[in-house]
Amino acid sequence: MIEEARAVKAVLAGTGVPLVINDRVDVALAAGADGVHVGQDDMPVVEARALVGSDRLIGLSASTAPELRDVAGADYVGVTAFSTPTKGDAIAGGLELLRAAARTLVVPWFAIGGIELANVSEVVAAGAPGVAVVRAVRDAADPEAAARMLRRAL
Repeated sequence: MIEEARAVKAVLAGTGVPLVINDRVDVALAAGADGVHVGQDDMPVVEARALVGSDRLIGLSASTAPELRDVAGADYVGVTAFSTPTKGDAIAGGLELLRAAARTLVVPWFAIGGIELANVSEVVAAGAPGVAVVRAVRDAADPEAAARMLRRAL
């Protein structure tokens, strides 16, 4: 994982795109990543911050309204919109959770989970300032075209 992360970091050099490692603070540190993203069942943000310092990003996942109220120390929040086979155990908060995030969060946030071209306009209408996708681009016949269409929809 560290070797792969270092290879991705090298590809991203000079692009301004940060490398954020999911769940693994140790890998983020060893690879010189720009940040780490933790879930509610992973390491608490305060502990991750103590390890990675103030120069790296820390992202946090939120899937329920109470979780939206406890994001202290996170640089950004990923708010779960819909269920997705990419992360089968994720709780889908739906459009109502996105609306709550728009009203509640004061840190940057984006919607994640089950987002695709067919529903991205609903996600944006619910207040999401951005989205994170996997399948909508990875599984597309033309990933670049899919990414461009999603961006236009945003």
